[in-house]
Amino acid sequence: MEKCAGLCDVGSSRGCRCRQQCQGPAEIEAAEGKLAPAEKHVEADAAHCSLQDLPVEMLVEIFAWVPGTDLPSLAQACTKFHHILHTDSIWRRRCRKEYGVRENLQNLETIGMSYREVYAKVLHPYRHILGLWQLDTEHYRTLLNVMVDGLCITGWTYGPSFNTHENGPLQFKPSFRIRLTERKSATVECMEGLHIRPHKRHVQIQKDRFTLQCNKTDHQKDLTARFREELALVLRLGQEDRYQYDCLAYRRLYLPSSHPDDLIRPGLFQGIYDSFSLKIVMLSFHGNYARVTKITGVSKGLLEIHLMCRIQLPDGEFFRNFNELSLVIQEIDEQVIREQQQQDGIEESEGHGWQSPAQPNVGESGAAASEEQPVPFVLPVGTLTRDQNYPQTCRMCFYGVDTVISPVLAYPKRFPGVFILFDENHFGFIWLELKYFILFGRVQNTFQNVEAPSPQAFLEML
Repeated sequence: MEKCAGLCDVGSSRGCRCRQQCQGPAEIEAAEGKLAPAEKHVEADAAHCSLQDLPVEMLVEIFAWVPGTDLPSLAQACTKFHHILHTDSIWRRRCRKEYGVRENLQNLETIGMSYREVYAKVLHPYRHILGLWQLDTEHYRTLLNVMVDGLCITGWTYGPSFNTHENGPLQFKPSFRIRLTERKSATVECMEGLHIRPHKRHVQIQKDRFTLQCNKTDHQKDLTARFREELALVLRLGQEDRYQYDCLAYRRLYLPSSHPDDLIRPGLFQGIYDSFSLKIVMLSFHGNYARVTKITGVSKGLLEIHLMCRIQLPDGEFFRNFNELSLVIQEIDEQVIREQQQQDGIEESEGHGWQSPAQPNVGESGAAASEEQPVPFVLPVGTLTRDQNYPQTCRMCFYGVDTVISPVLAYPKRFPGVFILFDENHFGFIWLELKYFILFGRVQNTFQNVEAPSPQAFLEML
């Protein structure tokens, strides 16, 4: 009896089939003989009780847990379900659970809208635009964060700040928003331009890309004003006509997932590359390699860290002599180039394409040394930097090479150097040829809808 009690709350207890199964044949026959004809009819009706027979209040509570994408099909089941699914508290919970909307129901009613309309006309149709995006132009790139903002979807563009420290939060300004108008239709409004007055914009969304189009003419002036120092070099090269701001294309960015073998938690970091502003990069781990991908700025390329090429630090004294450090890096770099050429020769003779970089066996694996104690760090004499307040200790160092693609370079250029891992939230790199050091600090902003659907999708994005 106790085992089936939870399954028999609805209907007459005398008509419980589970209880009859718990009785013996004689008890069942005796009980049926005592039932009046009307009671037997009630028992038969109870056996055929359906979901439609539940009270409306109970159905509202049940439907509120159903994913919003399945509710339209449920509304077609019967007239009763159709009317119940106009209850706005159901859609309010779906907006909260699926998109994090925290608006008050009473405030929503005062502006003549419903959660059902917000879900059906804004959140669900434009759900694929939520997340991080990168402005996909030939030269200049920036970051766009699209998120649910109250009852709207807002796109926030990263704005370089000349006073922001590498440990400070990223600064964003609104670029566009998608909201319901008085006609109860979703409208994409542009919030860019010198006068910052919302005006209509057209958006076209694909799988991992989307475009924004606008007919206003003051965006060009606004963009040049915001980034005039950083774009000065490009503008002098006669590239100004390439920054037509009436049509922008973005590609999706995923953040790397974390694994126990990673030296530190991967993600977004920011650092001062030059005199322009902070640049955003993404640190990710790939077996024996780590990769620092440049997200914003004029120059492109990537910084590849060879975790098998460990550089030992005898109490930090190694860094005081810049010439000695350069000789060590040069020796490792020559070995990497030789092994890469050998690997390319083998693949070419076998008819295979590029699969992975060479894996030199210099030093020990970084993963095996992740628990080492910090040692003093001293910046080599003569090394330039804009970060005088860098950490005084570091955990470990590796050989790395930065490949730069820039409008002023006829072809990609390699810059070997030293990757310095300071702590969980800081790393640095010394370009030996340029004698320049840059410190990267972890971005403290939190982002949603940035998980890659699969490891392969993340690699394809890179």
